[in-house]
Amino acid sequence: MKVEVCLFDSHAHYEDKKFDAVRSELMTALPLPGEHSPLGVCGILNCGCDHESTQTCIALAEQYPFVYAAAGIHPHEAGREDIQTLSWLYQALRHPKVVALGEIGLDYHYDFSPRDVQKKVLDIQFQIARETKKPVVIHDREAHGDCMTFVRKYTDVRGVFHSYSGSGEMAKELIKHGWYISYSGSVTFKNAHNLRDSVLSVPLDRILVETDAPYLAPVPHRGKRNDSHLMYATVETLAQLKRMPPLEIAQITCINAKRLFGLQ
Repeated sequence: MKVEVCLFDSHAHYEDKKFDAVRSELMTALPLPGEHSPLGVCGILNCGCDHESTQTCIALAEQYPFVYAAAGIHPHEAGREDIQTLSWLYQALRHPKVVALGEIGLDYHYDFSPRDVQKKVLDIQFQIARETKKPVVIHDREAHGDCMTFVRKYTDVRGVFHSYSGSGEMAKELIKHGWYISYSGSVTFKNAHNLRDSVLSVPLDRILVETDAPYLAPVPHRGKRNDSHLMYATVETLAQLKRMPPLEIAQITCINAKRLFGLQ
């Protein structure tokens, strides 16, 4: 069986207002090779952060065949969502193009929501993931220890740590628990030495690649609005670290994403 070589962006936010003026044109162009990528994009996971953004993500997934959605409550929004009435989340997770629960997690950098509230909302969503058997997409910013506590508590839940920022040792433990590691453009940044070292601890069948668009554009595009074509620069960095051709990394990470999100 011939396997298509293409890019699968395992985490993006095309519902973001930064795309409003160009969204239609960009989404039409992404499946084809472009100026910054010899490969087209065959898959994008667009991640919701609350009720409203989740609905927009689902609408985009309905509009574009190669776009899928994740539904969830981001830690920034944990203090704003009414966790007593999460019927919308259950309903979203039943949609055929919603393939994951996310973006959920802990953010101790900004602390826009109190940490106890973040942990309470994350615990509820891990329970929902267990009930619905959906993989989760974890946001972990300066909260490695507490995020790993949830991984160890919910051993029957699987998913991906998006825009990974942990150590090689943490990656090894995640792999043992059946999790995936996704690298964004931050792995290309000049001072990201420890992050690049962590790549060496992750087996090929557990690596994903992402943009976190419109954020975290990789070098040499850093500071620009990110999109899925620019992700090829991240693929090239992973390929250098793994001493493999970029096209092979693209193919492997695409297969991995489809496996995790049940798209095979």
